[in-house]
Amino acid sequence: MPRHAFLPALACRFLQALHYGLFACAVACVCLASGGATAANLQISPVSIAFAPDQGAAGINLQNFGDTPLYGQVRVYTWAQKDGVDVLTPTGDVVASPPIIEVAAKSTQTIRLVRRRAGQDGVERSYRILIDEIPRNEVGSGVAIRLQYSVPVFVAPATAGAAPDVRFSLGHRDGALVLRARNDGALHAQLGATRVRAQGGAEVEVSKGLLGYALAGQAREWPLPKDKAAQLSATSSVTATVNGREQTFPVAAGAD
Repeated sequence: MPRHAFLPALACRFLQALHYGLFACAVACVCLASGGATAANLQISPVSIAFAPDQGAAGINLQNFGDTPLYGQVRVYTWAQKDGVDVLTPTGDVVASPPIIEVAAKSTQTIRLVRRRAGQDGVERSYRILIDEIPRNEVGSGVAIRLQYSVPVFVAPATAGAAPDVRFSLGHRDGALVLRARNDGALHAQLGATRVRAQGGAEVEVSKGLLGYALAGQAREWPLPKDKAAQLSATSSVTATVNGREQTFPVAAGAD
């Protein structure tokens, strides 16, 4: 897929609070499976890391196309899903080196990722690497406007032939109708273009591109349009691109 096809996913900027202090953050979401991703003058490659069960280290390349240095920090989190949403928890299972980065103008910096947790079980482990780009003149000021890049990291299970096993259902969360994707398999499911088909034949597009991930042995959910809730309550199927392959799934009534 050409690089420009990824750019819409990188344009989703929003304000959020981080774990170690409140910062106003413009976030570039890097949630893709392969290739490189560009925002402003920084290119990150690859945009997803996949460790083999016995692999101890990997790398992320940061390339600065600009005329001035870029500064930032790198943090590693365990990535889980609870109550239908992503949850990030600081971890030492994977260590990023260096944790503080300076990428010179027209230069490349490599971040080395080293696994410290020994052994492996039958289910894939999931992490996220957060790379915060911080303006040099605002480092240490307490509040900084910056870009944040989120790179998914997966450690494959030792079990041969592991695969995702996704099931969709409808339910309610905070008064809204939600689409739930439960993955009972041992590998993550990356969900792309997704549409819901009602029993009457009407279709509702949930996402034209990347919807998100259902992690191994976990579940993720997404709210459906409120104005479509009535007709979707009798949904018959979901068509979604899972790990690059379009599939159609029956929909079960979910327990709330």
